[in-house]
Amino acid sequence: MKAVVLAAGEGKRLRPLTADQPKCLVELGGQSLLERQVAVLRAAGISDITVVGGYRADQLEGQTWRVVRNEDYAVTNMVATLFCARDAWSSDADLIVCYGDIVYEERVLHALLASRAPIGVVIDRNWRAYWERRMEDPLSDAETLKLDKNGLIVELGKRPQSYKDIEGQYIGLFKVRADCVAPMETRYDTMDHDANYDGQDFLNMYMTSFLQNLIDLGWEVSAVPVDNGWLETDTKADLDLYQAMLLDGSLARFCRLE
Repeated sequence: MKAVVLAAGEGKRLRPLTADQPKCLVELGGQSLLERQVAVLRAAGISDITVVGGYRADQLEGQTWRVVRNEDYAVTNMVATLFCARDAWSSDADLIVCYGDIVYEERVLHALLASRAPIGVVIDRNWRAYWERRMEDPLSDAETLKLDKNGLIVELGKRPQSYKDIEGQYIGLFKVRADCVAPMETRYDTMDHDANYDGQDFLNMYMTSFLQNLIDLGWEVSAVPVDNGWLETDTKADLDLYQAMLLDGSLARFCRLE
């Protein structure tokens, strides 16, 4: 099992906390987001961890994880960042892909590890209660996620028209089964580099757009449902809210931090 943590972005909405450090090193409850995530991965027996840095990647060096750099981080997005690490994975091991600005409980990771789907994608069924704590209008920030009767994802990452369009929320954590790693690379390499993907060019394609492309080609992309157990830190307001909830004990309703 191998893991790649995508941590190349500048985290502009977290400034001034990211004025001189990458987003993944911002602290929550006395530990950085990255340290928390790596601890959960290691507790599950995953020791082969690659962090793809970009902005202030120098601060990620000298730790127990491998560091790969996306030198074009300022003009690319998540998918391009992921494939900067292609030399770090192999076709004989499952691949965990995680966003660098999330934390999650061990139970969330174990649910993903139990999936034997070609691609397993963690979705939060109880996302709305969490979003309502973070913002006045959850629908304005959420993305569509629709499932078929077998729990396969048929649509994700679009702008929802109503809450009925959202059967869960993608959390930025998925697994590619070992035998699908090489085909995933091939698909990426053969995509039309001049096409538009949900309003973005190839180098700035969203991860949800890449997953949707695989779905449209007939890949089985299976939902791994959980009920809370994770946090994303997009803004300083998010972080301030979590710190306050830690103090009053209410954060445990959504995610228990060790």
